[in-house]
Amino acid sequence: MPRPSRRDFAQAAGAGVATALSAGRVLGANDRVRLGFIGLGNRGDQVLDAFLAHEDAEVVAVCDIHPPYREFAAKKAGGSPDQLHNYQKLLDRKDVDAVVIATPDHWHALQTVHACRAGKDVYVEKPLSLCVAEGRAMVKAARDHKRVVQCGIQRMSSPVAAEAAELVRSGGIGKVTAVRCFHVQNEWPLGIGRPKDEDPPEGFDWDAWLGPAPKRRYNSNRTFYKFRWFTDHSGGQLTNMGVHYLAQIHRSLGVDAPRAVVAMGGKFADYDNRDVPDTLEVLWHYPGDVLVTFSQFNATAAAPTARPCEVEFRGTLGTMYFRGDGYEVVPEPIGPNPFPALTPLDRPAGRNWRAGAKPRIDGKKVAGGIRDADHARNFLDCVKSRATPACDVEVGHRCTTAAILGNIAHRTRAYLEWDAAAERFPGHAGANKLLRYEYRKPYEFPA
Repeated sequence: MPRPSRRDFAQAAGAGVATALSAGRVLGANDRVRLGFIGLGNRGDQVLDAFLAHEDAEVVAVCDIHPPYREFAAKKAGGSPDQLHNYQKLLDRKDVDAVVIATPDHWHALQTVHACRAGKDVYVEKPLSLCVAEGRAMVKAARDHKRVVQCGIQRMSSPVAAEAAELVRSGGIGKVTAVRCFHVQNEWPLGIGRPKDEDPPEGFDWDAWLGPAPKRRYNSNRTFYKFRWFTDHSGGQLTNMGVHYLAQIHRSLGVDAPRAVVAMGGKFADYDNRDVPDTLEVLWHYPGDVLVTFSQFNATAAAPTARPCEVEFRGTLGTMYFRGDGYEVVPEPIGPNPFPALTPLDRPAGRNWRAGAKPRIDGKKVAGGIRDADHARNFLDCVKSRATPACDVEVGHRCTTAAILGNIAHRTRAYLEWDAAAERFPGHAGANKLLRYEYRKPYEFPA
């Protein structure tokens, strides 16, 4: 059965305008939104700051299995919020309107689905999910329970990022045929190191941290920020950073899914115990015949392109270099000769084939930023209005899916066509098996 379009989902979300919040509470424009935070380490602390920037955000509960994190968050939030170890107890509270989830990636789906079922709106950090089937289950839960669910891809609330996307989408740099994005980080000589497996520290609930992920011995690299280097918990930098870039690419091209994908790479600089690639090239073929590449270099941090950027859009009239602090458009001089490399013998006598070459668009530099607080503001506003948020769960799912497809192509060593409506790889049973994974008992995969 074909998947509903984003327009269908937006209309479904709009139909929930009159839906009550938790405990039958309907918010007015001036009311405070009562928040519960799940996961307060590292990124969770940053997202907490983003919400505390707004006077109508009230933190009533914080939840983390690591006591120092929740104690620090409670003190920062002020007002003596409840400190909880079990997120289910937070979801049971009637005074929580919405939850903010910033746990490791392998927990996002289960906690989001449970929150929707509990009648809570959700702000969940990117990447939305660890596998494609999880993401689809999250979208379904949001729609079934008429919840506002925002994925934490902050550039979707950035005015300068929206402006850059509109310029490309409207033909401002001509026909775009190639887009490149980059994650360049030289981790030599130690990477994340090679700590040994051991018993977890006293007081650290390792079983709860693992949750639905496979049972493993405790290793300090599998916890906190470094979990991103292990496939049990993350899709590596392709999903960690790639979803940011793919979100900008999708809306700039007016697409939401690739037609096909292929990838090459591996653990080429073998100096730590990660199991995700440190060097990776992913190539997607998108509708409109655009090739999109993600390049991950574990080598020199020198800029991989003519100008430092996150995403490079190549059009027939010019190039856009997009960064987190703005963008630059560089025009392409275009002359009467489409083949300037012809030898003099192949040209009419006395004619200068480059004469009259000039740009057909204007160059420009635009400064601007991507602020977590703007994305938090959008979510708070949508909780009150029941409008569709800037990075609705379906949008987050599509961006995350494209990144996950790259990892599946790498694991299968295959050129994979993608049926975005069915969310399947036609004719490739092995790749289709990787669209979901088995949860560790007693956790049940969300349906």
